[in-house]
Amino acid sequence: MSDRELFRIEQLPVLQNKMFSTEVDAIACRKGDVVLVQNIETGLVYNAAFDPTLLVYDADYQNEQAYSEVFKQHLSAVTAIIDQHFRGKTLIEVGCGKGYFTEKLQQLGYQITGIDPAYEGTSSHIVKSRFEPGLGLSAEGVVLRHVLEHMPDPIEFLTVIAQSNGNKGNIYIEVPCFDWICRTRAWFDVYYEHVNYFRLVDMERMFGTVLERGHLFGGQYLYVVADLASLRTPRACERDIVEFPQDFFASIQGHVSLLAQGKQHAIWGCASKGVIFALYMKRAGAVIDICIDINPAKWGKYIAASGLRILAPEQALTMLMPGADIFVVNSNYLNEIMAQGGDRFNYRTV
Repeated sequence: MSDRELFRIEQLPVLQNKMFSTEVDAIACRKGDVVLVQNIETGLVYNAAFDPTLLVYDADYQNEQAYSEVFKQHLSAVTAIIDQHFRGKTLIEVGCGKGYFTEKLQQLGYQITGIDPAYEGTSSHIVKSRFEPGLGLSAEGVVLRHVLEHMPDPIEFLTVIAQSNGNKGNIYIEVPCFDWICRTRAWFDVYYEHVNYFRLVDMERMFGTVLERGHLFGGQYLYVVADLASLRTPRACERDIVEFPQDFFASIQGHVSLLAQGKQHAIWGCASKGVIFALYMKRAGAVIDICIDINPAKWGKYIAASGLRILAPEQALTMLMPGADIFVVNSNYLNEIMAQGGDRFNYRTV
């Protein structure tokens, strides 16, 4: 197989959502290189430098976004799609994280089983494990939200799911949208942990039957509902070639210049985007004073690579002087953050 290189960056944290107890441990976290390539035969984009043995998911991995009302609205949009295609059917959610969405669907009457090694709760409906055929699980439908981008061989992974499910039923897949990353020059949205970067056209080549497709969360995510039995190895043509933007990092210097001004600076949002933003700023010599997140499981912990300590909004806002800059790393949350922070600060979207 032949690949064409699109982009490379060295030494990103291998798990951007892993929390650390000390600044020293956070800075010394495992790191790896990202070399994004496009396979000419399949058209799929992936990190050719990816080493799955570097990744270990455990209870210190904190990626629950449902503390935000904005994100809950997104999940409501997902639920509407699930209702249209899976109402009355048994479901499996592969990679259910802390279980929020699995439990949400259960409360809505779905017979659903979640699977994830990072699960911390006690629900009998969630299996604390990686998905594998030996679990003996099958259902009339499968939910796969923000999992496929983590799989070293996505076609093989989907094949295992399909075979384990008797090659029957439909699957809902949701992943970050690579077209959005390229169009918006979202350099803060490229992670070691994400080995794959998908476009809608990729999903359409991967399945012979796609029942519904589209974008969610302001275009940042894409989704499909597809027939598992129609899974196939994608084959690319000339129109599927990725045109990666040459000015991908163009906005970094503007952020560095703002951070060089003599006032306080905070990041609001210590998930993936915030972790990568903080790292790039640190490498550029820019100083960030405060790191804020609404997830209580992160408070007092330190983020990977930059080693910034995470504060609760209530604590952080008392430490910020009027006129301080708050960098909102995901603009989808801007209004929600402004409502919490008030009008004393300058809000700058990343």
